[in-house]
Amino acid sequence: MSSPRSLILAALILTSYVSIAEAPITLKGAFHGLFHIGAAINEGQITGRDVLGDNLLATQFDSISPENVLKWERVHPGPDKYSFDLPDRYVALGEKNHMFIVGHTLVWHSQTPAWVFQDEHGNPTDRETLLKRMHDHISTVVGRYKGRIQAWDVVNEALNDDGTLRKSPWLKIIGEDYIVKAYQFAHEADPQAQLNYNDYSLETEAKRNGAIALIRKLQAAGIPIATVGIQGHDSLTWPSAQLEDETISAFAKLGVKVAITELDIDVLPRGSVSHTADIDYNIKSDSRLNPYPDALPDAAERELAHRYADLFAVYVKHSDVINRVTLWGVTDSDSWLNNWPVRGRTSYPLLFDREGKPKPALDAVIQVAKATSTP
Repeated sequence: MSSPRSLILAALILTSYVSIAEAPITLKGAFHGLFHIGAAINEGQITGRDVLGDNLLATQFDSISPENVLKWERVHPGPDKYSFDLPDRYVALGEKNHMFIVGHTLVWHSQTPAWVFQDEHGNPTDRETLLKRMHDHISTVVGRYKGRIQAWDVVNEALNDDGTLRKSPWLKIIGEDYIVKAYQFAHEADPQAQLNYNDYSLETEAKRNGAIALIRKLQAAGIPIATVGIQGHDSLTWPSAQLEDETISAFAKLGVKVAITELDIDVLPRGSVSHTADIDYNIKSDSRLNPYPDALPDAAERELAHRYADLFAVYVKHSDVINRVTLWGVTDSDSWLNNWPVRGRTSYPLLFDREGKPKPALDAVIQVAKATSTP
């Protein structure tokens, strides 16, 4: 006859097994072994003010990207001034949670202070001066986090929608080789870091072809380009799953990895047929463009869930190529789409709602992973 103590122990063990079996599958757990699941984080999460967001980060994600704190205007606001408090805390947060840490972004036409491109009189500076400023910035920022930030979006959004190079101050002052130079400087600063090129609307044929040509040029110059970042600022209807599949395959043929770097799905009308994600694109406020100010209807929730499932099925299909899928925000309240391209809208583009609760889209995504792991 068993002793009371042995019966209690058996009951505790059984309870433990049941608890483990019923524990919800997390996002990062569902895709473990396939690719990293990341989130872009803001200052509230970096500083710990957003307790809800930080809890979701720790439990659901295994990679982070910074929304703004590593952009030039924030980390290097003046010629002789660097601001590393928030970037340091960002990296420390990722290390605390044993995450894959991304640096975003080193060279971009936007959110770069005017002084970078000007001489002491406010006129455009010369090529050599701008190259030196680029080198010093990259050397200082990348060098500070050498061995701690695993991947860098070195150049961001260098292409127009037709695949030609954007006529940014970088291009106008330095010339086309500014891109090669940026990657050379980043590789010198941290030879082990993954070097990425990041852009939006790469599913459109002209822009995709421009990106392919750009990657080939970097490879020909001996640049160890590791990853092409497809931003993934998608809608309910674009890009199609087939188009996403074709785009990933096209970059895989170049021998590089692919990351989905800024994923969100806009359920709201944009008032335009454009597929752009240019932050300078804005539309005048109109109530017709904000159809769900209080809550997303169940039918729209189901549509969003199906859309996420279709896209993740493509990502899983290409898990030998895709190394990371990053959502651009933790909860709906964090999303830039609340203010773009129309300010003040109520947007619902992510997997967790404004209260941090999982949406049907989260379960749909996890079911895709479970179906993959089922014999």
